[in-house]
Amino acid sequence: MTTNEELWERALRVSPGGVNSPVRAFRAVGGGTPYFVARGEGAYVFDVEGRRYIDYVQSYGASILGHAHPKVVEAARKAAGRGSTFGAPTPGEVELAEEICARVEGCQEVRLVSSGTEAAMSAVRLARGVTGRDRVVLFAGCYHGHSDALLAGGGSGMATLGVPASAGVARSAVADTLVVPYNRVPDLGNDVAAVIVEPIAANMGLVPPAPGFLAGLREACTKAGALLIFDEVITGFRVARGGASTLVRLQPDLWCFGKVVGGGFPLAGFGGRRELMEQLAPAGAVYQAGTLSGNPVATAAALATLSLLDDGGYTALSAYTGRLAAGLAGIAREAGLELQVPVAGPLLGVFFGTEPVLDYEGARRSAATGLFPPLMRGLLEKGVAIAPGPYEILFPSLAHGEQDLHETLDAFAEVAKKLAPAQEPSA
Repeated sequence: MTTNEELWERALRVSPGGVNSPVRAFRAVGGGTPYFVARGEGAYVFDVEGRRYIDYVQSYGASILGHAHPKVVEAARKAAGRGSTFGAPTPGEVELAEEICARVEGCQEVRLVSSGTEAAMSAVRLARGVTGRDRVVLFAGCYHGHSDALLAGGGSGMATLGVPASAGVARSAVADTLVVPYNRVPDLGNDVAAVIVEPIAANMGLVPPAPGFLAGLREACTKAGALLIFDEVITGFRVARGGASTLVRLQPDLWCFGKVVGGGFPLAGFGGRRELMEQLAPAGAVYQAGTLSGNPVATAAALATLSLLDDGGYTALSAYTGRLAAGLAGIAREAGLELQVPVAGPLLGVFFGTEPVLDYEGARRSAATGLFPPLMRGLLEKGVAIAPGPYEILFPSLAHGEQDLHETLDAFAEVAKKLAPAQEPSA
């Protein structure tokens, strides 16, 4: 039998850091050997050594139905049997675009791409092309993929202009990127092409929008002639049938979609009002292209997934998440562990401390406690998998059931007892 350790040693020889995406490594939780998934089934993943984990990673939210849903697997299998890629239009990409537009009020046209990074990068390019402006505003703690222009860093205490957040990103690439604090409406000049925001921030832990924040952004963008972009790569079709914009009752100018919309395959998209989207080539002058965009296997899986997501499903998923959050919070109180468990529909986060987290600085204070690594590792030892990073969130799926809830809470109760004595009292 191949072991996790053996695979890790092999991976380190042939892949940078042993992984194909940094978030999969365990460096943020102290290093060590990650578990290698051999297969998934519903709410569970099984590693190469045969151990089962209740999985709250769910491919960082992509697998809303759980792993290997039979209808999604069958749809993908049939599509693959017809051919995996053509470089020509297919019926599935038209049907998926129609479905997205039908679900998201105000979104009239969609361009399919292959990743959330590509969707956000292309939406920003479109906004710049439409407005004839260069400056883009984003919020500290939000993540919009790894394109150069969106990899700018900034502390949440002050706006930061033109500071790369990664080696290899030229200052010129982010010279027109302005980073400002989340949950505060910035002043926008007439040089701003777009404001891009996670309507429910889920890349610094879970930070819901403060009352009036998104409405204030909408008003500020309209006044400045800038476009408002909702990055719904995480929230799109996960928090509601029409995504976060339906929950907050507010429409941006452009949307970015990913994860759930791909049905577990590499597929994403961006969309918006017709007069904006028609500025894309070949209809307009803003160029964007992709050989695998609208891949027929991915669109088949996506359509199968969306067909199974109705209002009842979101109600059930939110109910499970609410019970999980209430259970975690109650256990933490009983153990004397200072823990915040924010919830936004079917999304759930954990922060250490007594005060609700409103921005990236608050999320950093939680991470600085050093309590997340032992939480993650403690749960993993007891068969509950959460993402190995203090800025990630938990993703319950529709496959999680009553027994999973009880097992998760039982595991957390044991871990919380060990964490509480190590937590320094709040000032």
